[in-house]
Amino acid sequence: MDGQLGNPGPVNLEPLTGADAGELLTLQQAAYVTEARAHQNFDLPPLLDTLDDVRAAIADPSTTVWGFRDGGRLVASVRMRVDGPVGEIGRLVVAPDRQGEGLGTALLTAAEEATPAEVTVFRLFTGERSAGPLYLYGKLGYRETHRSPEADYQLVHLEKPRMREPGRVR
Repeated sequence: MDGQLGNPGPVNLEPLTGADAGELLTLQQAAYVTEARAHQNFDLPPLLDTLDDVRAAIADPSTTVWGFRDGGRLVASVRMRVDGPVGEIGRLVVAPDRQGEGLGTALLTAAEEATPAEVTVFRLFTGERSAGPLYLYGKLGYRETHRSPEADYQLVHLEKPRMREPGRVR
């Protein structure tokens, strides 16, 4: 992956394990502060997760959690929960000091490609005031399907069909 992301330094994709839970929780909390400010809501589920919640997500057999490391430091992560033909993407996070380097794009693309072949559609959601994530998801082919109320804002639900077979080069 080195050299493909602009200038992020050496970055390696790896599945995360229970041993990574503490570092993942710290990254998740740091990354979601921006979203909490944008939505004026510090009760977002990613900010309320406990270490046990993160460990449970990592241990869930229907979910894979991937991360990018740079020099041993976890700088980005994403979860993919497989439910039949649907890949549910969640908790896409990039360390605040590494945002804007293409890590989110590279991580989401890598997760989509690594997802089992039975997945034919990817789904995710984000808050309506999440300008960066909404831009990223649109750029990667996700389209809004509907909105649902959450506190005093809307959650934007998006999906995209799998565009090619897993493992196939562009």
